[in-house]
Amino acid sequence: MDRFKSWEGMLALLFLITFAGNVVLAPEFLTIQNQINLFQLSIEKIIVALVMTLIIINAEIDLSVASVMGLSACAFGYMFTNGWPAGVAMLVCLGIGLVAGMINALLIARAGIPSLVVTLAMLIGFRGFARVLVKDQSMGNFPDWVTRLGQDALIGPFPLSLILFVVFLVGIGVLLHRTGFGRQIYVIGTNAEVARFSGLDVARVKTVLYLMSGFISALAGLLYAARLGSVRGDAGVGFELDIITMVLLGGVSIFGGKGSMTGVVLSILIILNLRNGMALTNITGHIQTGVIGVLLIASVLIPNLSSDLRARRAKA
Repeated sequence: MDRFKSWEGMLALLFLITFAGNVVLAPEFLTIQNQINLFQLSIEKIIVALVMTLIIINAEIDLSVASVMGLSACAFGYMFTNGWPAGVAMLVCLGIGLVAGMINALLIARAGIPSLVVTLAMLIGFRGFARVLVKDQSMGNFPDWVTRLGQDALIGPFPLSLILFVVFLVGIGVLLHRTGFGRQIYVIGTNAEVARFSGLDVARVKTVLYLMSGFISALAGLLYAARLGSVRGDAGVGFELDIITMVLLGGVSIFGGKGSMTGVVLSILIILNLRNGMALTNITGHIQTGVIGVLLIASVLIPNLSSDLRARRAKA
């Protein structure tokens, strides 16, 4: 019973309830193709959510991830339309992601500007640049090998993007929970000043995290472009809401220093199942977004209320 009193235990129970509800309400839910689609339709978000977990545990935020995704996708469409080889364009887009991450890192880790301010400004700036590149056009007609990478199965029934998600999940999970660098992320997120006085290179850790965020967001943008087969200036708009909700609902504290990859994975499963179940039962996208918004509010309020309640009981 103690396990189900933990945040992860509550998420596991919520996931089982959501899964069972989908099975009852939508008979087609359990098909193999639907289970793959469940991940595939949100794959770019859940990949970025993994690195967002590290950033929020480090007591920072990156609101620019969806704009970096959009910029990467639009830059790829622009370069390919203007005669660049697709492979070269992809490498350049990954470089753009690293540059975006470095800009955030320099302003946050080196200049000391709050990450909320910096990444909000970059959200607007990167999105504006993406719209300048493609204007009001839709750019597509990518090579067959690009669209196959985004849409077709690569190993068994699993597409490249889902395989990459599993690789990143294992790699980032090991980095966070099994390495010294991961422990530094937690320590800095708990108290950056204490970490600095203890000899930790706080700026270096934050720089690495924002470089990771920029690179993975750019990669997610390329996967998005390949999956859809075309790009527009609004590619990825609003994705940051789902991404941050996945992380916070997973038990990662918005104030940093707390959270686990297990909780985030359970949160991802809950949100994907909710969206898929609502879609199968013909619930509109606006209502789906509202539900995700409610989950975001709950994921912030419930832990704080629980902490306050425990503190009051301790004083009583």
